[in-house]
Amino acid sequence: MRATLRWAHSDLRTHRGETLFLVLATAGIVASLLLATALFGYATNPWQRVFTQARGAHVWLHTDRAADTGELAALDGVQDVAGPYPTASATVAVRGTRASVELRGTSEVPEVGRPLITAGHWLDADEPDGVVLESRLARALLAQPGDTLTLPGTPRTLTVLGIADSPERRYRPGEQPGLVWAPPAAVSEPGGQVIGLRLTDPGETDYAVQRAVTVLGAGAIGQVSTWEQARAEAQGDNRLLGQVLGLFGLGALLAAGLAVHGAIGTRIRGHLRDISVLKAIGFTPGQVTRVFLLQHLAYALLGAVAAAGLTQALGSRVPGRLGDAVGVWQGLPGHTVALFAVPACAVLFIGATTGLAAWRAGRVPPVPLPRPAAAQGGGLSGAARGVLGLRVRVRVRVPRRGDRGAGEPGVRAATVSGTPAPAKPGAPGPGDADFSGSRGSNSPGTGEIDVPSPAEPGDPGSHGAGTGRRGAAGEQAPGTRRLELRVPPALVLGWHKAFARRPRSFAAVARLTLPLLLIVVAMSAWTTIDRFHDHPERIGLPTALTVRAETGPGDRGTRALLERDPEVAAAYPGVEVAALVPGQTATIALRGLGTREDPYPYALAEGRRAHGPDEAVAGQGLLDLLEVEVGDWVRMTVGDQPQVLHIVGRSIEPENAGRVISTSLDTLRENDPRLEPTLHQLRLRAGADPDEVAGRLAEAGHGRLDVHAVANPADGLSPLRGVVLGLIAVLALVGLIELLTAIGGTVRESERDLLALKAIGLSPRQITGITVTATGCTALAAVLLATALGLPLAHWLIDAQGASSGIGAGIAQAPSPVLLVLVGAAAVLGAAALAAVPAARAARRRLADTLSAVA
Repeated sequence: MRATLRWAHSDLRTHRGETLFLVLATAGIVASLLLATALFGYATNPWQRVFTQARGAHVWLHTDRAADTGELAALDGVQDVAGPYPTASATVAVRGTRASVELRGTSEVPEVGRPLITAGHWLDADEPDGVVLESRLARALLAQPGDTLTLPGTPRTLTVLGIADSPERRYRPGEQPGLVWAPPAAVSEPGGQVIGLRLTDPGETDYAVQRAVTVLGAGAIGQVSTWEQARAEAQGDNRLLGQVLGLFGLGALLAAGLAVHGAIGTRIRGHLRDISVLKAIGFTPGQVTRVFLLQHLAYALLGAVAAAGLTQALGSRVPGRLGDAVGVWQGLPGHTVALFAVPACAVLFIGATTGLAAWRAGRVPPVPLPRPAAAQGGGLSGAARGVLGLRVRVRVRVPRRGDRGAGEPGVRAATVSGTPAPAKPGAPGPGDADFSGSRGSNSPGTGEIDVPSPAEPGDPGSHGAGTGRRGAAGEQAPGTRRLELRVPPALVLGWHKAFARRPRSFAAVARLTLPLLLIVVAMSAWTTIDRFHDHPERIGLPTALTVRAETGPGDRGTRALLERDPEVAAAYPGVEVAALVPGQTATIALRGLGTREDPYPYALAEGRRAHGPDEAVAGQGLLDLLEVEVGDWVRMTVGDQPQVLHIVGRSIEPENAGRVISTSLDTLRENDPRLEPTLHQLRLRAGADPDEVAGRLAEAGHGRLDVHAVANPADGLSPLRGVVLGLIAVLALVGLIELLTAIGGTVRESERDLLALKAIGLSPRQITGITVTATGCTALAAVLLATALGLPLAHWLIDAQGASSGIGAGIAQAPSPVLLVLVGAAAVLGAAALAAVPAARAARRRLADTLSAVA
């Protein structure tokens, strides 16, 4: 045991930098996996907790006032019913902030879908104008218990009595109205009613909706919302952050395991003599294996424990969503198990990847086997010579006796840069000089200018030390001349050293490629987020503001008022209604935006724009829901009116999980001539500030206009930038570990060749250049391979995430070529610079040290 500890201590002192990077990389990987676990828990458990405590309804049906909902409680699979409650749409305002709400009349605390009071108290019969706000709506309004809400356009006011959490669909400006519980007397003119169904089997939600629509009639249904939609909205971007962290964390863990495996293998090849000495003094193969295995397990354990301790102690103090997620996750029941399980699994994985290399160390024989006299890579291939430019073959016409000379009709003199022009017939030319050891001749044949290369021995059939070949071994076609250029020996031998041992060279390139590939994917994610921010029109958000007019001069007057603003480029009238899908299992958003003369600029990913009658474009979420494709016809029901549309394109739809079908306002008016626009989408001029324009329009409308900024999904992805930066740093550490391993292996293997290189006259600077070139070539191959594989992989992953979220494929954006070139050049130059110091130190070793290393 004492000898084992001394060996481990000596090895630690020799590889301090590599050990430090390994510990830091392990800590970063475990921290990213723990944060991914926290985000998954934060995304799922809070909503699930509220749903369970509130006994949430699995289905909410918005119907007209005349619908008889009494039969719904008797349907098979319905466990309990909430309501029906009268509802009315309204707009409330407090301290200049407005929001569209749904007033829901109820006197008692509901048994199903019970609001969970977080501040204030429930409704009081002594306060007929008191209301309770849903918590997300309250945050948007910055409202607290005791505040007074106004209803613009009316003299009424409401008093906030309390704030409550609800498992129903949350408030989203311009898309989903907020929920306000009020006494029935406060809902004096209800526009409909809502009823909730709690099911015995949540998996039968679609069937329950279908049965309910059949009982009530399709014309009585206004909107259907389910618990699955509410859960997806509550999880939101947190689940995406967790997926990104988990994916890159697992990829980095795999890269770290492979890097450690390569590091141990390189150390074994460099310490064969030391391992043999350990065997000779009595170490068993198992002890040698345990030395390497336990040593690297200790490094991994140190990094994992440090990551777990820092995440537990400081994770909740991180500003933003990550800190909130860690704080909530620490209070969940499975927190302690995950805090131990994730680091333990990471350490075990690293131990498994290092076990094979450590086992190979145990198989080293006690008596070192004699090393082969030459490298096993063989000579440079013809392809390698061509890539390096070692042989530039230029065919030059050499006139023969009886031919027409230069300048005669039909003959053109050929001149090669760096060589004289062919001489006249019968005169000695440069091809007659004996550069290759053969006798000059004026006979029909070839003249060769041959510069011997250190990497190219004489070929069979050659004369002298060069590569000039005559006769059967290298006969050239008559009338041609070959020119061979000199290449620096460091470049040739460095390329040869990097790729001569093919299995080992390919393994080193593959291990270095993996972290670089993940960095390319991370850069693509960053670029895609920038595209969402900088060019929202390309991801389905061509407009910046949504305006709803409550009362006023009508559509023409409202549109004229909006377009009067100098920073409004266009105002598109539109309407959005809920429509029942075929089978009556769910509702979708049917939108009519723009006119045929002034069409709405949808962002299309497939197909074409809707120009003709009954033509529409649909989001990916709707195509998946209905199991249709571009080119199909779909039928939906709006109230009692059926609507049949021809899908001619797929649009990128970031709203309503992509369950949107859009056509022109003219198409909807053909089915219902009385249809009037209920909203306007505003496209602003370049450089306009949406907040300033919204303020001016609200002031110009004298309180009649409800103006909201269009929500950009990239706003919720801002924390992803910091996550991507952290992951790139972790992956860079893993790549640095592999790079140090490759440099160390190259330097150790070059010790055997050091005497031979000095014997043929290479200077220390040239010998250093061989190692630097070999490292640079390995890094260059890894960069090219990572770029070639990483770009399509990133495109596929981002589009797959977009398709699963309903937005649709076609949102991925690759990094700019300039950025890729800069990152690749930085990686290659950094690798070469990192290899320069140990290579120069090895090239200047004393003769006695070199002989000891070779022995």
